[in-house]
Amino acid sequence: MAKAPPAALLAALSALRGGLRRLLLATVPASVGVIELGFGAWLAQALAVAVRLGIPDQLRDGPLTAQEVAARVGSHPGATYRLMRALAGQSVLKLRRDGRFALTRTGRALVSGDQSGVASMIAFIGHPAHREHWSHLEYSVRTGAAAAEKVRGMPFFSYLDTNPELAQVFNDAMTGSSAVAIENAVPAYDFSGSKVIVDVGGGHGALLADVLRRTPGARGVLFDLPEVATGAAAALAAAGLASRCDVEGGSFFDAVPAGGDIYLLKTVIHDWDDERAVAILRNIRGAIAPDGRVLLLEMVLPEGAPDHVGLLLDLEMLLSPGGQERTRGEYADLLSQAGFRVHRVVSTASPMSIIDARPR
Repeated sequence: MAKAPPAALLAALSALRGGLRRLLLATVPASVGVIELGFGAWLAQALAVAVRLGIPDQLRDGPLTAQEVAARVGSHPGATYRLMRALAGQSVLKLRRDGRFALTRTGRALVSGDQSGVASMIAFIGHPAHREHWSHLEYSVRTGAAAAEKVRGMPFFSYLDTNPELAQVFNDAMTGSSAVAIENAVPAYDFSGSKVIVDVGGGHGALLADVLRRTPGARGVLFDLPEVATGAAAALAAAGLASRCDVEGGSFFDAVPAGGDIYLLKTVIHDWDDERAVAILRNIRGAIAPDGRVLLLEMVLPEGAPDHVGLLLDLEMLLSPGGQERTRGEYADLLSQAGFRVHRVVSTASPMSIIDARPR
């Protein structure tokens, strides 16, 4: 992955992009603007189908015609051309004068195995079961409750245990988001001087492993549900960190490992409503060293309603797990209820920020 520009520059460019979008909507007829916004749902599906078929992977080594791609992926040549032409119109692909399609800079992010993890996230966004949840967004807006739980008859994470195929797609998407955090968030924070770093809800330990590699004097503790922790032990051992990292299984609603001077939580708190989020943070407050730090890696919403991807992700949190994205002030309130104060918020080159909080 190419080195990202500074966070401040990206923020300025994002604000400019939002301004240009508002200018466009103010210029075209209102009906045209609204229709184009609605077509975004169709574009998401086109991207997801391209990823599932492996079209970007076929173009990785150079341009091909739609017929050549169709023969490789087993799809209809004419329909494949129409899909690829639509994506070329959105600058995901480029239709060359010789009739062959090539990946653009944007399209390369959809190649499987790309460090950005975008392909796996697009596959989750476009998954039929996930789309079904979004078709019930009205229920969530009317009631404030998670539509996924209404549709499945159980909480979203419990439903994943019953649907291995969706669970794999979801886990791949989360692994991809971890790659973004590792690439952009970890270098933005100084972990030097840390002694014990506890990754709460740390999955298979990719984030913790990177932090430990950057902090050779520290030990780590990976904490997640027992069935997840089993896989984490093998992954950390493969990374050569078994001697420096313990793996513990349990629920962060009951307790977390004690004695850490840094507690990492990457996209954990946004999964939960305020009551359960505070419960997690209070358990950390009871376990953290007196001079410790809790670091929340989350997408901190701006105040107001600017053009920001987190505002749509907030709707995903509403209808799937029943959580929410939050502003700095809302995170400060949660942390205060749990006995912490916000020390600072560190912006990164990705949409994710690091909320650095200390015990009060």
